Amino acid sequence: MTTPPQTELNPLDPLSQAQTIIRIMLTGEALAALLTLSQSARVDLLTYFGLASFIIQWVALASLALLYLARRRLRRASPAQIAGVALAALICSTWLVTALAWLVLHNTWLAPTEGWPLFAAKISTLALLVGLLALIAFQSHWRLRQLAVRAKQAELEALQARIRPHFLFNTLNTGAALVHQRPQEAERLLLDLADLFRAALAGPREIPLREEIALSQRYAEIEGLRFGERMRIHWDLPSPIPARQIPTLSIQPLIENAIRHGVEPSPGGGQIDVRMRQRADRLEISIENQLPPATAPNLHTGHKVGLESSRARIRALTGGRGDVTTHIKDGRHITTIILPI
Repeated sequence: MTTPPQTELNPLDPLSQAQTIIRIMLTGEALAALLTLSQSARVDLLTYFGLASFIIQWVALASLALLYLARRRLRRASPAQIAGVALAALICSTWLVTALAWLVLHNTWLAPTEGWPLFAAKISTLALLVGLLALIAFQSHWRLRQLAVRAKQAELEALQARIRPHFLFNTLNTGAALVHQRPQEAERLLLDLADLFRAALAGPREIPLREEIALSQRYAEIEGLRFGERMRIHWDLPSPIPARQIPTLSIQPLIENAIRHGVEPSPGGGQIDVRMRQRADRLEISIENQLPPATAPNLHTGHKVGLESSRARIRALTGGRGDVTTHIKDGRHITTIILPI
């Protein structure tokens, strides 16, 4: 089985988030206040604070703008290289904003009382110190983030390692039962199983949604050979299916659950409905099955391996914006995959 590539992280990604920008602005105000409080009593503190705040905020915004413009060129750079570029952008932005402030304000009452050269030196020294402290904090944060991502990837790989043998075992059980009941269809079953396992076990971690749907339909056809008329499945899908990536084996286990816990325990079988609906901001895929009668034997208690695996991998793929939810309504068990658009 080929090992899929890991999801790439980029240290510049958090800089485009509103939360990060707000924190930088608040930190700038705190630095301006500290710089103002260090002045002598002869200085108009309010005016000095306004000037320092104005320059520091523009330095921060200019640095963020430079990094944003360079984000594509830095996409392949190492974290250490990105940190060096960020520090250089901060220093250059400090000199640029201070020079522009001098050009505009040097003959006005807003000019610093200690003179522009000393004021520029203070701002540059402050920027250098803050930049170095930020680099130390960044290195610690980046290490922690990488460790968290690796731990999450190990958890997902463990779930994947559980779902694939689980999938293989249950499908082979279906084949074994069919061989005894209808040996004339054994050849067709084996060919279907070969195609199914080739796609499911040797494929990448993520596949197009249409391929996952096709994989799930192939699995449903195999189960249909076993259950015959007791199993009825209806696919309500748009044409064409939206071009969206989805983790491999994320829909199939949910259909398997609907068969194992809805169709198989019911004496008369049951119907499964697979629907796909596109909303304004998300894509919803629902798998519905009738609940078995209260008197039906509980053939499969289950460990929710498929559900947990699908939920964890979809959350990881969508950065927590997607999910897999379950609820019961009007005697039907409904599992819904939510994929953000």
